[in-house]
Amino acid sequence: MALPMLRGWARLRALTLPWPAAGYHARPRTRGLDAIYKPDPNDPETKPWHKGPAYESKLYGRYGSASGVNPEKLWPSPEQLRAIVEEEEEWYPSLREMQERLEAKERELERKQKERERLIAANMAKMPKMVEEWRRAKKEAKQKEREDKARKERLLALARERFGVHVDSRSVKFQEMVKELEKEEKKKMKAVKKKQREEERAAMAAVLNAIPTAAQPSSPAPDNAA
Repeated sequence: MALPMLRGWARLRALTLPWPAAGYHARPRTRGLDAIYKPDPNDPETKPWHKGPAYESKLYGRYGSASGVNPEKLWPSPEQLRAIVEEEEEWYPSLREMQERLEAKERELERKQKERERLIAANMAKMPKMVEEWRRAKKEAKQKEREDKARKERLLALARERFGVHVDSRSVKFQEMVKELEKEEKKKMKAVKKKQREEERAAMAAVLNAIPTAAQPSSPAPDNAA
């Protein structure tokens, strides 16, 4: 007996609550009825998406003239039509424009591909020369390394001859001696080059003196008077 009383008390309490059971503004049920649901735009409970020309267009598209919507109001104004055309031109180009853009893009890709192929062909043509230059530079670097090593050994030998003791190549005396020997070598090389130039000039002068001078043409003898 207590269970039916509790159920009755719960139902009574639900009916006497200070707030409604539904917290939203539901539209009337129209399924199965011949009426068209048109919310009142002046009602504060009407949802924003149930107002304005967009919803009226939806009603007119669904029910036609039975919706009571004037189709003249659904047509955009000149300003709106102008904005729509500008938007379509900016974001929805024509088929011809899209084709031209695609063709231009393909031409640019083809140009870049040809340029890349031309660059590769030019580099491949230069490859033997570049390899030869690399080998020559490597050979010159090794030759210079051998010359520096031989020069250092020669300087060490000269240092032992002068000082009679082992000299560290990092010492101040060794560095000063290297500078003096380099100056002497530069003077010797300068003298050798000067001597070579003098010998070349002398040889050139001897060659020029050995060339016989061209014979001067003799002047014709004057005719004797008869």
